[in-house]
Amino acid sequence: MSARDLRRNYLTRPIYRWARSVMPPISETERDAIDAGTVWWDGKLFTGNPDWEELLAMPPARLNAEEQAFMDGPVRELCAMVDDWQIAWHDRDLPPEVWAFMREQKFFGMIIPKKYGGLGFSNTMHSEVVRTVSSASVVAGVTVMVPNSLGPGELLMHFGTEEQRQYWLPRLAEGTEIPCFGLTSPDAGSDAAAMTDTGFVEYGEHEGENVLGVRLDFHKRYITLGPVATVMGLAFKMHDPDNLLGRGEELGITVALLPTSTPGVSHGERHIPQFTHFQNGPLYGKDVFIPLDWILGGKEQIGQGWKMLMTALAAGRGISLPSQSAASAAMCARATGAYARVRTQFNVPIGMFEGIREHMADLAANAYLIDAARRLTIAALDQGHKPSVISAIMKFHATDRMRESIEKAMDIHGGKAIIDGPRNYMGGHYRSVPIGITVEGANILTRNLMIFGQGAIRSHPFMLKELLALSDKDEEAGLEEFDRNFWKHAGHAIANGLRAWGRGWTGGALAPAPESAALKHHWRQLSRFASAFALLADMALLTLGGELKRKEMLSARLGDILSELYLLGAVLKRYEDEGRLVEDKPLVDYIMIKGTGRMAIAFDGVLANLPARLVAWKTRFLTFPLGVPRRRPPDRLTNMVAEMLMKPSAQRDRIAPDLYLGEGHEEHALKDLEEAFRMVNEAERIEKQMRQAKVRDATEAQERGFISAEERDQLIRVKSAVGRVIAVDAFPMEEVSPVSSQHRKRRSSKPRRSGREAAE
Repeated sequence: MSARDLRRNYLTRPIYRWARSVMPPISETERDAIDAGTVWWDGKLFTGNPDWEELLAMPPARLNAEEQAFMDGPVRELCAMVDDWQIAWHDRDLPPEVWAFMREQKFFGMIIPKKYGGLGFSNTMHSEVVRTVSSASVVAGVTVMVPNSLGPGELLMHFGTEEQRQYWLPRLAEGTEIPCFGLTSPDAGSDAAAMTDTGFVEYGEHEGENVLGVRLDFHKRYITLGPVATVMGLAFKMHDPDNLLGRGEELGITVALLPTSTPGVSHGERHIPQFTHFQNGPLYGKDVFIPLDWILGGKEQIGQGWKMLMTALAAGRGISLPSQSAASAAMCARATGAYARVRTQFNVPIGMFEGIREHMADLAANAYLIDAARRLTIAALDQGHKPSVISAIMKFHATDRMRESIEKAMDIHGGKAIIDGPRNYMGGHYRSVPIGITVEGANILTRNLMIFGQGAIRSHPFMLKELLALSDKDEEAGLEEFDRNFWKHAGHAIANGLRAWGRGWTGGALAPAPESAALKHHWRQLSRFASAFALLADMALLTLGGELKRKEMLSARLGDILSELYLLGAVLKRYEDEGRLVEDKPLVDYIMIKGTGRMAIAFDGVLANLPARLVAWKTRFLTFPLGVPRRRPPDRLTNMVAEMLMKPSAQRDRIAPDLYLGEGHEEHALKDLEEAFRMVNEAERIEKQMRQAKVRDATEAQERGFISAEERDQLIRVKSAVGRVIAVDAFPMEEVSPVSSQHRKRRSSKPRRSGREAAE
């Protein structure tokens, strides 16, 4: 008997049997979710020793000439056609000419290959279009986003038969068919597998013939484009009680593609998502019969619906919502910096107050970080990766930091952002926040269960292989596979423990940094935290096993660490890709300090709450012997970052690039803001002279000789421009509400009394 046989039979077998008894088997639904997508940089992070040179070597996301021309032409035209306030207050929809323009320019077919009549754009282009259009109008952004994201078009390209592609894709590309996807139902939200929408295999009549098909009953809700859709992708549970297909009775979640004009389908009602009036509503199906060839991918794809959805979502979550979040975060940074410069209180710009500056520094940091991570993610997608764990990181953190940015921007704007109307450029973004937080996987679910929960299985170098071995029905075959991977895992954990110890006890001084990169101290800290994360993840998995799935707060904190490692790596890569611009270094320093501080809090939370206290103490001793380092940005650095948003510069344009700022509109709130911002900065020297002279009135300053007549006129123009910016809207009572207008009538109908009568 060999040494390996002895190890397997006398060491591994007891461990294997114990692990089988405590680890729940992997369900088919979990297996489909785990198998969806690919492992990319998340796998490198789980090793505890990522090669940062590999990350830096990835080519940055770029548009080709054709895509750039589309951005400069149709995308800018579309933005200029949209009036977000008109949509929100009056039309409750995009105007007909905008719908027609989007069809004509094939906005709905951006991802569809040219051979099927689409534009054949890259993931980078898809992201850039959604980002720019969303900066003009969330409604327009969502309307462009959905047909190019999770829905019939993408699913057809991945799973459809060639006949289905030839029929549907050209129609979707030219907009003669408007798609939607029906997944969510009243009983199945985040738990899509709990859907009660059913399809029973039976014979029925289709186009005058008796054919084998599926009888559907469904109720879907929250379906974007549902009220106007002409074709829907439908997810349902398929049953074959008479075993007509010879595959058993329960066939699993299946996806079909059917026209909404099919008898029994009804739609057209509308939900109103937070008064953000993109088309959204329920769809119903009662006694709907479809032939089997309407199943997406044909008979071969029956029961593969969940895997289809997870595969498509693995990529889609990394594009649409992060792009929209990047637009909102960049707009908050740009607009708030300008407003803080032009708005004065106590005779100084409000951006001079340190409380305001602290918020503004976070706005600049969020805008830079979200866009850095977005660009890295779409570059990976364009290279063919479908990183499901990274997409979950992007979905959660992009939307969550968008929410933080909008809240801080609203706080600084005060009443200006509260009063709705065409002068309010914040309201639409604010109303859309809960939508982004909720859709494509609610953020609570994503953070607590998916990022680390899926990542620990999918991205860990050994965990999935071990779990599959434990789930193997052939115990001997499972033992053989488990033995092979368990001891590799043990060796990996020991090596990683030694790495974490060396890097921890030297404060990261011995941690590696890429030779070709600047800011090596930041790279070394990431290396230190990566080894500590990998060790802590292994200790949590070892001591908790399957119980970790139910320790959601621990899982969430481990996910926070994994996320920060990815996001901060993206920030450092962006700094390198953009040429190591020295003026951007304070911003990068600020982001890195904040990010490592968030990781420290997460590490401390896991170590303080891990049930195996001895293991937690030893892990802390190895990785953070002097305590988990918690730094905050110094005030001087915070002030430097905030000031980046308060002056026109190429740097400000890099932090918040490619936004729609009202070009093409005669009157637009952001256009007025940008103009006032430019004028105020040009008049800064004159204003400084007046402050030193302690004179506020321009005419008085000119009469007393402090400024010239030309400078006085310049200040008058500046004052007028600022006045347009700080103005808010007010509406006739009759326009706001016919009920409210009755108050005026009642007041006017009361008899007036003299002052003496009133006194008596």
